Amino acid sequence: MSPIPRRSLLRAAAVAGAATRFSWALGAKDAEAAPRAAAGGADPVTLDWLEDGGLGAAPGSTVGVPWPMGTYQEDQTFALTDADGKDVPVQTWPLAYWPDGSLKWTAHAVGSGDGKLTLTAGTPAAPGNKVTVDRNGGTIDVSTGVITAKIGKNGTTLIKSVTRGSTEIARNGRLVLIRQPEVEDEDQGAVRTERFDGTIDSVTVEQDGPVRAAVRIDGKHRKGGRGWLPFSIRLYFYAGADSFRVVHTITYDGTQEPGRSSGDFIRGLGVRFGVPLRDAAYDRHIRIGGEGTGLLREAVQGITGLRRDPGAAVQSAQYEGRKLPDPSTWDQRVTTRLQYVPHWGDYTLSQLSADGFTVRKRTKKGYGWIAAGGGKRAAGFGYVGGASGGLSFGLRDFWEKFPAQLDIRDAHTDEATVTLWLWSPEAQPMDLRFYHDGMGQDTYARQLEGLNITYEDYEPEFGSPYGIARTSELLFWANDSTPAAETLAQQVRAVRVLPQLVAPPAQLIKAEVFGPGLFSEPDRSTAAKAKIEDHLDFLFAYYKDQVEMRRWYGFWDYGDFMHTYETVRHQWRYDVGGYAWDNSELSPDLWLWYAYLRSGRSDLFRFAEALTRHTGEVDVYHLGTWAGLGTRHGVQHFADSAKQQRIANTTYRRFYYFLTADERVGDLMHANVDSDETFLVLDPQRKVRTDPYTPDRHALSIGFGTDWSGLVSAWLTEWERKGPQWEKAKARVLSTMEGIAAQPNGFVQGSGLYDLDTGKFAVADKPVVSVSHLSAVFGLNELCAELIHLVDMPAFKTAYLDYCRYFNATKAEQKARYGSDFGTLLLFQGHSRLDAYAAVQTGDATLTKRAWTRFYSSDGYSESSPWTTEKLTGPVTLVEGGEANWVSSNDTALYGLAAIENLALLGDRMP
Repeated sequence: MSPIPRRSLLRAAAVAGAATRFSWALGAKDAEAAPRAAAGGADPVTLDWLEDGGLGAAPGSTVGVPWPMGTYQEDQTFALTDADGKDVPVQTWPLAYWPDGSLKWTAHAVGSGDGKLTLTAGTPAAPGNKVTVDRNGGTIDVSTGVITAKIGKNGTTLIKSVTRGSTEIARNGRLVLIRQPEVEDEDQGAVRTERFDGTIDSVTVEQDGPVRAAVRIDGKHRKGGRGWLPFSIRLYFYAGADSFRVVHTITYDGTQEPGRSSGDFIRGLGVRFGVPLRDAAYDRHIRIGGEGTGLLREAVQGITGLRRDPGAAVQSAQYEGRKLPDPSTWDQRVTTRLQYVPHWGDYTLSQLSADGFTVRKRTKKGYGWIAAGGGKRAAGFGYVGGASGGLSFGLRDFWEKFPAQLDIRDAHTDEATVTLWLWSPEAQPMDLRFYHDGMGQDTYARQLEGLNITYEDYEPEFGSPYGIARTSELLFWANDSTPAAETLAQQVRAVRVLPQLVAPPAQLIKAEVFGPGLFSEPDRSTAAKAKIEDHLDFLFAYYKDQVEMRRWYGFWDYGDFMHTYETVRHQWRYDVGGYAWDNSELSPDLWLWYAYLRSGRSDLFRFAEALTRHTGEVDVYHLGTWAGLGTRHGVQHFADSAKQQRIANTTYRRFYYFLTADERVGDLMHANVDSDETFLVLDPQRKVRTDPYTPDRHALSIGFGTDWSGLVSAWLTEWERKGPQWEKAKARVLSTMEGIAAQPNGFVQGSGLYDLDTGKFAVADKPVVSVSHLSAVFGLNELCAELIHLVDMPAFKTAYLDYCRYFNATKAEQKARYGSDFGTLLLFQGHSRLDAYAAVQTGDATLTKRAWTRFYSSDGYSESSPWTTEKLTGPVTLVEGGEANWVSSNDTALYGLAAIENLALLGDRMP
């Protein structure tokens, strides 16, 4: 693992602590804004569900809605109605503000409603059953009006009880961690494990109704004097719901060293509840989700299939989960022999790969297991209870994030235990050791040689998992009796695809968020436009298919995809250095989110959602030396020694946060506000500098492209959200914009010396031409489009438009403007969107023509690309599927963004 200097650890802990402590109430006063724009765009907004089926069995949904600048002020209230004009209770809060103080984004939580809903300015309807939060006493009591959860304030019990009416449905909700201190390859050694229990450090009520309540619990897993594997749990409750949602995050802070068999290997990671059982064994029911909405439907003591028949009505009632009539009314040949019918107390479903699950059961501990079925991909759902009530439970992305497992234990006793294993204890221990021994790369020179052969930027002790994180989502229902089959199917559907309310693309475009004019709804009105739309559809469909064909699944991997394809092996280069996992290289996150924003397609949203959950957690450090930095593409998500701002880029998280109000993603964005401090810890250019350089707090070398775009996105977001550091963040947005604009060559200067204390760039005393093909492809264009829209700073606008104008210019044009050309550049197709943006901003027809020329006839994809796949079968490939060997993730991201933005900006001026 990497060494963690005390100074760096304390700084990282302070950043993480700030994110933990601040559940701020948005609504601070205006940020010395420009005069307010005239109100406009206040039309009702029609919200709809991302998929068919409405809210279904989910506890509730929260949606973010953007508004044009000046439309509503921060004290505005909103009302919601359904298609019949009936009021739907809604809870509203601000997510972001425009510089004039008006609302930019608002969040709206609902606990009911199907079909389309209409959002208007008005007085919200109050729910019939309000969410209430009682902080008095030894617990925090949250009531939805249907169920009540008692949340612990300390100790190892996170949720002490969940009751429905006067009936206790679940108790002793806790976190379980199994550590294996040593791993042995092959068949040597003995396996030892030890259990750690999640222990509460702090509890924060973030919202307290009337429609939605959110409670955050932070702590560590502890045993004896050791505490490790920090967790952050959020519990969500909605008015009138019989269920609640859990968002579970762990940050890895253990030790695993390459070449050593001892360390902190996670053998099991789970969430556990006790479920009181009051019914007779024959009235206790087990339900385990299989494929689709399929269910294993059994009783603890089954009275079906016996040699003697208790009666068809009795058998049917047990299968349906209804309370049975008194046994005295059954065929007495069964009643008098019930004591000889086994009680099945334990059930396990294990999903150890993306392609197979098994179910087994036994009567009780100490007795043999019997197989109870299996299949390919389980829903991650279960239920245990009886006629007097029971607990349904589910884990999202169950098979996608294998190895996962569901356990029911002791259902034959007065209390069953349910464990949802995020990492199955039946799988191999979680092995996060770096994958090779360095191969002699002990100097920068040798590391650069390694880069030149495998494209991996190796450095000893840098391939560390210390500080990476993973978030999982769980759902629980407190049922008053065993649910009917269709109700269970609805619960399964909610686990598999959590219902999400969304605003339509037209509203996102009208509000001018995420860069005004950068995206527009798909338009097939001309052959040229239709062809580009077909290409965009092809690329997305191909990546969806590749995820399945190549099995890009697993606890740490799901959501990401590979960087580069290899034609010889007909395989993505999963084992070749920097060609393996993509880790947000050249902004595929932006491609996917803009594709969703313009179309509203659910499949795009879900793909981008999984990517955001992955890249924001796994590819970024949240503790330790490199907290606030991400890792470049590689064989493991943390393997490469290039730890940089461009991967931790807040730009990639903004979409999901503002569209869903997801608090966990909000934490990640806030934690980046002070990530300029990371440039003191690690120089991203350390291996290639030719001049002496030592990081200096008052003169840090920061690039205006990949570095600054990552920093300014965090500052802009904090400012817009009016978070705890919004004033500092605003000042840094403005001061660094001014500093770049004041450079002799603006953005073309390449980098500047930044003062951490003042947040300003020093102005260079002589012009320099330093342009990289990477500078603008990590969200710079999209951020600058937003900043130019938000901030009236003509010098900055001029500097950026100059960069846009000259990147794709001829060398002669570059030299005439700057005295020197830009050298050898790449990625012209991706940069055509800069031409398009500058063309619209300046009205220059020459730039319009060049934008389309560079898009159609430079590098990247062209109209002559195959735009089709070839079928692969054995023995050529491991799994049958399609191949487009001309596709690469770099080109896909750049083509996707250029196509979307060029169509929006210059779609009416195509050649």
